[in-house]
Amino acid sequence: MSDAHNQNMTHQQQTLDLSIALLERPSVTPDDDGCQDILSSRLAKAGFDCEFMYFGNKEQSGEHAEVKNLWARRGTADPVICFAGHTDVVPTGDEKTWTYPPFTPTIKDGYLWARGAADMKTGIAAFTIAAERFVANHPEHNGSIAFLITSDEEGPSINGTVKVIETLEARQEKITYCLVGEPSSTDTLGDIIKNGRRGSLGAVLTVTGKQGHVAYPHLACNPIHAAMAALSELTSATWDNGNDYFPPTTLQVSNINGGTGATNVIPETLEVVFNFRFSTETSEEELKAKTHAIFDKHFADSKASYDIQWKLSGQPFLTPEGKLVSACQNAIKSVTGTDTTLSTSGGTSDGRFIAPTGAQVVELGVRNATIHQVDEKVEVNDLGKLAQIYEGILENLLLD
Repeated sequence: MSDAHNQNMTHQQQTLDLSIALLERPSVTPDDDGCQDILSSRLAKAGFDCEFMYFGNKEQSGEHAEVKNLWARRGTADPVICFAGHTDVVPTGDEKTWTYPPFTPTIKDGYLWARGAADMKTGIAAFTIAAERFVANHPEHNGSIAFLITSDEEGPSINGTVKVIETLEARQEKITYCLVGEPSSTDTLGDIIKNGRRGSLGAVLTVTGKQGHVAYPHLACNPIHAAMAALSELTSATWDNGNDYFPPTTLQVSNINGGTGATNVIPETLEVVFNFRFSTETSEEELKAKTHAIFDKHFADSKASYDIQWKLSGQPFLTPEGKLVSACQNAIKSVTGTDTTLSTSGGTSDGRFIAPTGAQVVELGVRNATIHQVDEKVEVNDLGKLAQIYEGILENLLLD
């Protein structure tokens, strides 16, 4: 067997073993269930200074629950290469619908089956193995290697990465390059890396009219009728044309609620939930202003009134082609022979909290075909390759 094959087999078994240890933990968001203890124990042996950060209320559940986060760093110099990821997973749904129990990692037909196999415990395992091997081979490496691991990514994301970044910023501890281990690949490992993400701006529109009998509409004010023209213009508007990195900004209505359930009652209120996924060509302020202008125009002579509550989940970010992107592309090419495509598609990730600090951020992980699904799984053969890719990126960025 070739040296490259032997190296991959070593990476693969180590990454597989650690993946299984993490996947056995039912760490449904925001519960870490001991995953970060496993990681910190290994990283400490490799010379990392490990710090747990807790945010939220210990006595409460839901979005106010206490969240455990791990910040681990080896080295004090720049550049700082950080691996960011999350140990929490989404709920399994009805476990009876799974081919194999979701928290009993099972190897079958060339796949590793378990909740979190793709999103994203195998990514965490691969980077851990990569860091251990890199440190063993290069104990006097340049710069620093860091881990930012949270258990609040699949939930409200208010006591996780965002709070760790606030803490690091307050003590002027900067990340230079960040690898987010989200499952970015589509058809084959490494075929896609995310070098940016669209922003996400949510809105809850409430239109208030006057309740009444449908037979006497002149004595009432129907908020549904009042909103229809404005909603039509809103959903047909062009917000921007995108650019070389981002598709045009889009708006989607996700919920409409109105009415009492009775067929003969004009309702008093209408609630509409919608969301913008926006490019760097448009700002949060521009989206809000244009939306309000549409509703102000259509409600100028209306007896109904409207209110919009906004929630920004993340600004768009972009890491243009440069040192980090090249390091990733070259490492992928060396391990898999694949020419990587850059993409900004998909939803949001915790990279949105890290990029505003000035860090270059990319997302690189396993295939995303089964994320959040029943029977989530990942190709076993990809695990060792991913660890090799991550190790190659460290070599590309930290070795002279």
